[in-house]
Amino acid sequence: MTAALACALPSAPALPTTLPPPAPTLAPIQPAPPAAAPDLGLTDLADLYERVHPGVVTIWIYPAEGGPHDADLPFGQGSGFVIDTEGHIVTNQHVVEGAAAIEVDFPHGRKAWAELLGTDLDSDLAMLRVDVPPEELTPLILGDSDAVRVGDLVVAIGNPFGLTGTMTLGVVSAIGRTLDSQRETPDRDGFYTAGDILQTDAALNPGNSGGPLLNLRGEVIGVNRAIRTEAFTVSGDAANSGVGFAIPVNIVRRVAPALIEFGSYDYPYLGVTSLSDDNWNLRTVEALGLPPTAAGAYVTCVTPGGPAARAGVRGAGRCNGSTIQPGGDLIIAIDGVAVRSFSDLLSYLLNHTQVGQRVVLTVLREGEATEIPVTIGSRP
Repeated sequence: MTAALACALPSAPALPTTLPPPAPTLAPIQPAPPAAAPDLGLTDLADLYERVHPGVVTIWIYPAEGGPHDADLPFGQGSGFVIDTEGHIVTNQHVVEGAAAIEVDFPHGRKAWAELLGTDLDSDLAMLRVDVPPEELTPLILGDSDAVRVGDLVVAIGNPFGLTGTMTLGVVSAIGRTLDSQRETPDRDGFYTAGDILQTDAALNPGNSGGPLLNLRGEVIGVNRAIRTEAFTVSGDAANSGVGFAIPVNIVRRVAPALIEFGSYDYPYLGVTSLSDDNWNLRTVEALGLPPTAAGAYVTCVTPGGPAARAGVRGAGRCNGSTIQPGGDLIIAIDGVAVRSFSDLLSYLLNHTQVGQRVVLTVLREGEATEIPVTIGSRP
């Protein structure tokens, strides 16, 4: 299978992809709606669209002078959405990557140049600002991705293949997925992992990147980011296969204020490498000498000098190899909250911790549960 970023590059093949994690309490960036959003039913999807569509924008990126592309013509396209009346717009980092100039087109016809305030490779988010009168802006209401359940009906609005204002319908297929971050590790031997990702079967295609995934109240619950597919168009673009991924909106709540104020965001960091959830099977459990009921985040490697290493967390010693070795700690809880997979650990770090915070890991070591205090660091 291939995971591909859901942005549109008119003359280039779709790029390979995957995703990252965030931290602490919810940031106050949600615009105050004039009234509580009604709970719309399936027969009211047209009303939802009419209310939300004005806040969803098309983003075009222009190359620098002297490059391989004509600087007067856009060479990439994606989606975004307005979050306040000050002109702040959320999109994906990969949508605006390499842009010398960024154009934002509104559904009502206005076009504006955007200032790039900041980007975050870990969450694949970018913050833009446009100089547009407040009365012409329609901020979308941010929901709560922690309240999302598998089976919830959702809609995506964006610009697949440049078809502006396209709406698609689906369900939340899964929560708590992990993808590779856009950011390489310091040794350039891999990428950090992004967690807490929402999976949906709402049709996403190149050009949907950066657009909102919404519940039936018209609240943003995620930012569409990538698709997984084995099918490609004749131009090399990845084609929808019913497996799409979105950055949960609670990560946006944490990251967006920092991008507006500082241009970047510091992610909480333990400094451990774990077996992926896909590799946690009965063969693995037996090879590690664990009971068949064992579940958690198995530590294969501890980064030297990192927070986990300083606290005494043990890894199995395998950072780059392929052989599963015993001897690593199995993290089964953090601050008393059960960890049944690596994605659970990432989700807790993103949503409930921040740099400098002290947490307690409960690990299974040589058959005994041990508590290890760790002070969260900043991702290098």
